[in-house]
Amino acid sequence: MDVSKIKNPKLLKKMSVNQMNDLAGDIRSFLIKKLSKTGGHLAPNLGVVELTLALHKVFNSPKDKLVWDVGHQSYVHKILTGRGDRFDSLRQYKGLCGFPKRSESEHDVWEAGHSSTSLSAALGMAVARDLKHENFEVVAVIGDGALTGGMALEALNDIGHQNRNMIIILNDNEMSIAPNVGALHNMLNRIRSANKYNKAKEDLEYLMKKIPAFGGKIASVAERLKDRLKYLLVSGVFFEELGITYLGPVDGHNLNALMDSFNYARKKKGPVIIHVLTQKGKGYKPAELDEIGTWHGTGPYKIESGAFIKPIAAAPAYSKVVNDTLQELARADERIVVISPAMVVGSKLEGFGKEFPDRLFDVGIAEQHAATFAAGLATQKMKPVLAIYSTFMQRAYDQILHDICRQDLNVVIAVDRAGLVGADGETHQGIFDIGFLRSLPNLTIMMGKDENELRNMVYTAMNYNQGPIALRYPRGNGIGVAMNEPLHEIPIGTWEIMRNGCDATVLAFGPMLQTALTAAKQLEADGIQVQVVNARFIKPLDTQILSELAENGGPILTVEEGILAGGFGSSILEYFHDQGFYDLVIERMGIDDCFVEHGSVNELLHELGLTSEQISIRVKQIIKDQTRTNRIRKVITS
Repeated sequence: MDVSKIKNPKLLKKMSVNQMNDLAGDIRSFLIKKLSKTGGHLAPNLGVVELTLALHKVFNSPKDKLVWDVGHQSYVHKILTGRGDRFDSLRQYKGLCGFPKRSESEHDVWEAGHSSTSLSAALGMAVARDLKHENFEVVAVIGDGALTGGMALEALNDIGHQNRNMIIILNDNEMSIAPNVGALHNMLNRIRSANKYNKAKEDLEYLMKKIPAFGGKIASVAERLKDRLKYLLVSGVFFEELGITYLGPVDGHNLNALMDSFNYARKKKGPVIIHVLTQKGKGYKPAELDEIGTWHGTGPYKIESGAFIKPIAAAPAYSKVVNDTLQELARADERIVVISPAMVVGSKLEGFGKEFPDRLFDVGIAEQHAATFAAGLATQKMKPVLAIYSTFMQRAYDQILHDICRQDLNVVIAVDRAGLVGADGETHQGIFDIGFLRSLPNLTIMMGKDENELRNMVYTAMNYNQGPIALRYPRGNGIGVAMNEPLHEIPIGTWEIMRNGCDATVLAFGPMLQTALTAAKQLEADGIQVQVVNARFIKPLDTQILSELAENGGPILTVEEGILAGGFGSSILEYFHDQGFYDLVIERMGIDDCFVEHGSVNELLHELGLTSEQISIRVKQIIKDQTRTNRIRKVITS
């Protein structure tokens, strides 16, 4: 079947199970082919093909609400809801989003790029339904790894308390991004091995109904016997103790078993959780054999061999530079430990974990816990490194503020994927962290201009004992500079003049510094000499250089790959205002008040106007503004 021509999920209503199994094979082939060109979350979606088909067979979207946790496993849902013809544009600029998108389809009722939100959202929808006296089903699909998120546990607690009619599909493939960890994961392992529980419980219920009613005493004994059965056959009965009916485990690739479970759950009163066992990557051998999460999200690949198609990089990835430097330093300092919230592979920390397995802590999808765990380690004179994506660090804001910064603890926050990340889109762009970190007392923030400076910044951070320090670095590879110099500390709060010039000054850091240098070369051809400063410390600022700029009186342009509101440029304006320099011409370039959608980083930078050509135009404009200001000042003073 040509799945790209599917218009809506109604076609499933007339299909037999055999036809649906054939369609499952066609969808897998379609995904493997299309994602080999665009990249994307292949393994998660290959694992939920039958699950998604069964959901759309039994339930009636969009009347019934299907809520996908994270959303990276919603590709099959997108195909069934009429978007298969757009898969050539998946995660491409102006193309199909890699996550659910409410503006794309009425079938996408919830957007998420972060995990553990589906249960709270689904409960909200169920409560709204009941208050409005409406009639529809609410189904949340959540992975087993997402249950480690605090929000999911908070929601389960409230779901059991409120006792609303809703269905939770626990998609258990024993792996979220990387192999799952923690006590909840171990509990699910025990439940998987105790799959006789529901059959025995049903048999006991049937037997109880056959016993003549001899009064409350026998009924009471029978109920207690039924309860004891839970503890006999299942280690924990975690969900039922919360007040949520548990069904399963169910084979997630058996359409009949799935549909029977869904139909049974619809008849139950109150919340129901269906434990579904799936195989991540099913149907594509390289993804099936993946044990570390390589096929969770991929770039383009060769279908026949499974080899990834990657451009030959002349420089290591920034994340790898951080890992390698930490490994080198950890050999001499046993106090160095690394904490990752389920992103060991993404942050390229496998090397550190292999050499120091007892000093790398993967705490699961639990960013808040990770931050406070790091704080606790710091109170005992350890040297904790919290390696965390910028977008996921947002979820730990209170812990960074309350537990790390307020106590002025020596925690190194390694902010991975700071800046634009590209194809993962608006839920993952690391463009907000400067704005929310800069206001926190005691915190130092820095970002290197290249991989060599990053290496020395890691060294600086590990030797810094004056409180917390955040080290930002982008996704992708370095620019190819040599890294053979001895590690050395960079004085805190010092900038670096990269290029002299008398007509204007550009302050930039991170990847934007190279763009600014390119712009300066372009302007030189027009006879304009621009000073370019590597503003590598976002906080504290280099007040010596700023004072010199104020004395010179030339125009200043700040450039940042982040949100302007509260960003680096704002701090420059604040500084000059507080120092009483009111007549300087200062302009800011960055990202306006918006969320940035998906596309390649270069495409997004062009759309946002953060290119060397645009910097050149702005520099010319501020020079004109400065000339006009000087004329006005001259007239006033004369």
